[in-house]
Amino acid sequence: IDPAAIARWLVKAESLGYYGGWTQEQVLGTVAALDPVPLLSYAAALTSRMKLGTSVLLTALRNPVPLAKSLATLDQLSQGRLMVGVGLGGHAETYPAFGMTREGRASRFEEGVQLMKKLWTQNSVTFDGRFTQMDGQSIDPRPLQKPHPPIWVGAGSPRALKRAVRLGDGWMGAGASSIPAFTEEIKLVRQYLEEDGRDPTTFALSKRVYIAVDRNKKRADQKLREWFGRYSHDPEKISVAVFGSEDECIESLAKIVAEGIDMLMVNPLYDFEEQAERLAKDVLPKLL
Repeated sequence: IDPAAIARWLVKAESLGYYGGWTQEQVLGTVAALDPVPLLSYAAALTSRMKLGTSVLLTALRNPVPLAKSLATLDQLSQGRLMVGVGLGGHAETYPAFGMTREGRASRFEEGVQLMKKLWTQNSVTFDGRFTQMDGQSIDPRPLQKPHPPIWVGAGSPRALKRAVRLGDGWMGAGASSIPAFTEEIKLVRQYLEEDGRDPTTFALSKRVYIAVDRNKKRADQKLREWFGRYSHDPEKISVAVFGSEDECIESLAKIVAEGIDMLMVNPLYDFEEQAERLAKDVLPKLL
């Protein structure tokens, strides 16, 4: 891990006008991944304008009380720039390593998000949940953003999408979902918003995209296959990525933007500073 490289990357991204900087959570695994909360605290000290977000925090694996405290602290230190992306995650087999059973993990996730919202907005919280109980307790300071930092839920299955609409301020389409899958998912999100009686203008829609702007498509293919092989143990997952020349990337990204999203999260996997510059100068402006 090279902190100086992370610092250069953040300063470069902010100078290029990016809206925000995002990180993922992977506690166990073979890919080096720093813990999101301290990493974003480091990012908050190095930036002044960019939003700072998680895509996503696996909140069901965490106690919601200290997590609410940590995120409130981060929102204060960043002066209200935190965006909280949360998700259930797809690896139920890891739960015993955290002292939890797989059973009831969706309920644990939903209850945890509800409790964090209460801790962020109420002076005194009484909560009688399945997993956590509180009687007239609180955290201080609460987040700078009111009523609380936006919560965007990562989800893909119909059940999870319904949960996202019920719990969140927005939805994050996964980087692991293809463009055709994303177009079907966003239709369901809009359907569930209508069924739930929610104002769609107050619910953000976004998509994370693995990307490589590289005119040497063979090189990009090789590097992406190497990354997907390490990260997901399946090089064929490259099918969800957008890569190739500037024009090829613009053509693919335009299909996502055309769905009426509020934010496009571009996720390069190599040559980070160079990719950030090429995206900012040669690709993203063509999508506005």
